[in-house]
Amino acid sequence: MTTDQATAPAIRVHGIEKSFKDLHVLRGVDFDVAAGSIFALLGSNGAGKTTLVRILSTLLKADAGTATVHGFDVGTQAGDVRESISLTGQFAAVDEILSGRENLVLVAKLRHLPDPGAVADGLLARFSLTEAGGRRAGTYSGGMRRRLDIAMSLIGNPPIIFLDEPTTGLDPQARIEVWQTVKELANNGTTVLLTTQYLDEAEQLADRIAILHKGTIIQNGTLAELKALLPPAKVEYVEKQPSLEDVFLTLVGEPDPAEPGTTTSDDTTSGTAAAGKETR
Repeated sequence: MTTDQATAPAIRVHGIEKSFKDLHVLRGVDFDVAAGSIFALLGSNGAGKTTLVRILSTLLKADAGTATVHGFDVGTQAGDVRESISLTGQFAAVDEILSGRENLVLVAKLRHLPDPGAVADGLLARFSLTEAGGRRAGTYSGGMRRRLDIAMSLIGNPPIIFLDEPTTGLDPQARIEVWQTVKELANNGTTVLLTTQYLDEAEQLADRIAILHKGTIIQNGTLAELKALLPPAKVEYVEKQPSLEDVFLTLVGEPDPAEPGTTTSDDTTSGTAAAGKETR
């Protein structure tokens, strides 16, 4: 990596436009992504997120504007861009017939890396898949498949990874597993551009969030900066309804001993005894 690549944004997008016949998908998109950060491109279905990722990964040509990835122009230096990135789509691109380890070995061989087996074993350990490495990928859970897919995309140590809606169709536990993986990527210095339609995903992961709406970026900032756009929260009185725990404790007659105004069983017993003496 040159000095310029180390100091410049890992991804720089300026004025990108793209249309498909009469459908204007991107209408002048601008943003920068700092190296080693997680940048979330947040938008609803049809907002243009995947189209933009395809342009940045050189799979599609823009109609107008410029973009650089790792310092390379996506239009004129496509080969250099492809060597600098990895792309993980909405659905895991694993071979279900092969085992997890065999999937990794295959990709390592295709990238002409020395000792593909060692590369595979290292990634299996990194993504907590060692025990499952010998099993067919078709037997993996959704979260395991996605982790394997991301592990495959990291073979060759690309400095930038595009994750296009990586948790689509996953259950809550699998989503959390993927989130942990993405955070680890950034902690290890990988730049992550994440597209998502899930607000909680962007909130959990992103250092910066850009909201893409009808082909343009309408806001771009940190979570705190975006929240500051709204008026301060109002404090209102809300009547608290009893919880099931409250009902249970009331019915069984065992309030929390630590609650103010309650007594322990010993206190209750001694108090009852004292009252009995007074009665007699």
